[in-house]
This record gives sequence, structure tokens and C-alpha cells, in this order.
Amino acid sequence: MTTLPSKEGISSYIIHSQEEEIKRIALELHEGVGQNLYSILTGLQFVESGTEQPAMKHYLREMSQLIEKTIQEIRLLSVELHPPTLTTLGLLPAIKSYIKLYTSTFGILVDLESLGEEKQIPERQNIAVFRVCQEALANIAKYADTSNVKMNFIWKKTELTITIHDFGKGFQPEELEITSPLSGLAAMKERMLLTGGQCSISSKIGEGTSIEISLPLK
Repeated sequence: MTTLPSKEGISSYIIHSQEEEIKRIALELHEGVGQNLYSILTGLQFVESGTEQPAMKHYLREMSQLIEKTIQEIRLLSVELHPPTLTTLGLLPAIKSYIKLYTSTFGILVDLESLGEEKQIPERQNIAVFRVCQEALANIAKYADTSNVKMNFIWKKTELTITIHDFGKGFQPEELEITSPLSGLAAMKERMLLTGGQCSISSKIGEGTSIEISLPLK
């Protein structure tokens, strides 16, 4: 008799497939589209250097600046989709790299503190925790109305705990069930459950929102 896959197994497979596709798109943006634009930029700069007409020279310079801006935006988007440091250096460096991008984009300062000895985490769990932190920070930028965030990593022998507090306007707990903009919070909880971890959310009007992520470590 054929055993049907569980709901958790199907969800885990879908998320893994999505992450593989996201990684592919990020690589293509950086290595493909980004490199092609850089080649075009080099060509424009070469033509500009050989042009004597001031109007044409000015136009080519403007086009070069526009392409340079586009290349930078593609690089940032690529990092946001799948930061290379997540695979090469691990979770904490990837979060630090993302926070720099986040602060430069939204103007929200994130005070990150890590306590204890950082542990190696399997790739799927790494990605899950990174995505939950990314979603939490994105929600803060959209809804919290704050300029400061406190993030703590606490490394223990058998568990990693991450807390994120936004000092923002907060919301009523019942809004979790009825307000569509907060639906991403349900996805955050499911991601952590599928990796054997947990994600809890608490909030008070005027005092901000706290998110706690816990992940068992082998």
C-alpha cells in the first residue's frame, strides 16, 4: 500500500522547492543580468570617451549613471533574495549583511547583539530562520512606525533563541486572526514548526511588538 506524504512533508517540500528557485533567480540576476548591464556600461563609457560633442557626451554620461544605479539595485535585490553569506559564512553574518541593506533602505536602526558561541546550522534551518527574521523586519518597516529595533541572538548548547522587539505602535492580539496585513506572521510560525522550532508573537498598543524564535540545536 502506498503511503501518502503528510501535510508537513508537502509543505516542507514546497518551501524547499521555492527556495531553490529563489536561489537560481538571485544567481541569474547577479551573474547574468548584472554582468550584461556591466558590459553595456563599459561600452557606453568607451563611446563617451571618444565623443567630442558636448550634448552627446552629457547624454551618454546620464545613461551610464542610470545603468550604474540599475546595477546597484539588482545587486541589492539579489542579496535580499538569497544572500551568498548565508551559504558561505552562516546565519549570523547573513543577518548582519541584511541589516545593513535594511537600514540603508528603510532608515530603521537595528541593534543586534549575539550572546554565546555561534553554532553551525543545517542549510534548511538556516534558510527558515533567515526568512522569518527577514519577514519580521519587513513587517516592522511596513506597520510598526518605529526607527529602532532590538534583535538578540542567544546561543545555547541545545537551542538558538532570537528575539526581535520594534518599540513601535503595536497591535491588538486579536488582529492576528482578522487583519490581512499580518497574515505573514502565520507563515513565519509555520516555517519554524516545519524545522522543529517555534515562533511566538506578542504585542501591546503603544509598547511595540516582540517576536521570539527558537530553534533546537543538535
